[in-house]
Amino acid sequence: QVPLVESGGGLVQAGGSLRLSCAASRSIFSVSAMGWYRQAPGKQRELVAAFTSGGATNAADSVKGRFTISRDNAKNTVYLQMNSLKPEDTAVYYCNARVVGSVVNYWGKGTLVTVSS
Repeated sequence: QVPLVESGGGLVQAGGSLRLSCAASRSIFSVSAMGWYRQAPGKQRELVAAFTSGGATNAADSVKGRFTISRDNAKNTVYLQMNSLKPEDTAVYYCNARVVGSVVNYWGKGTLVTVSS
């Protein structure tokens, strides 16, 4: 069973919106701080937005005010609502589950977001 499955990527024009979803197994979702990372071509993977172990959220300065992370505990799913997209948001977006109190991390396979100018 794949632990994390992302969906929702695609091609969008600058200024548009997309919503990414990440479905996790219950066993992982219930013990993890969930988050989203991205990796643009030629760049390192970076944090986009994530929940802390206490349930608060963090977001990269570059996406604050535009992207929102949320979760549906009943569906074991975390979302990333992306508004006012820019070409520099083009990247593969990865879902991450960081098991609280351990060094264990799970990653999805990634979903490509392409923002055209």
